[in-house]
Amino acid sequence: MLVELTVPKRVAERGLIDGLVVPTGTFDGKRMVAPNMPDEQVADLLAEVAHSPDGFAAAGDSGAHALAILAGTAAALCGEDIRSALSSPDTAFLNGLSSGAIEAVREVLLGIESDEPAELERDLRAALG
Repeated sequence: MLVELTVPKRVAERGLIDGLVVPTGTFDGKRMVAPNMPDEQVADLLAEVAHSPDGFAAAGDSGAHALAILAGTAAALCGEDIRSALSSPDTAFLNGLSSGAIEAVREVLLGIESDEPAELERDLRAALG
């Protein structure tokens, strides 16, 4: 008996920012990080959600805040210092994430809500250059 072997079709990989920023209200009812939440609370939440299947969303009021949430999420998943990532996001680290690490970040960070999603996405893309 012969078994046909095929290579699965490659699914297009999404980038770190592709589709991340969404209109406010998209994630109603999900665990949410508010822009005014202290870094200590955000770090605690990120440490918790990094090990849960539910994920979380964030409300972004600036590109800097959105970048910090992205960096903190990556740090939580990689076992890095979450508080440092929140206060001083390492863009080189974020740009160097493997496709598997990007997918892991995106599974945990469901999205970043904004009243101005296109503007916030532009700010994030500029920050990650």
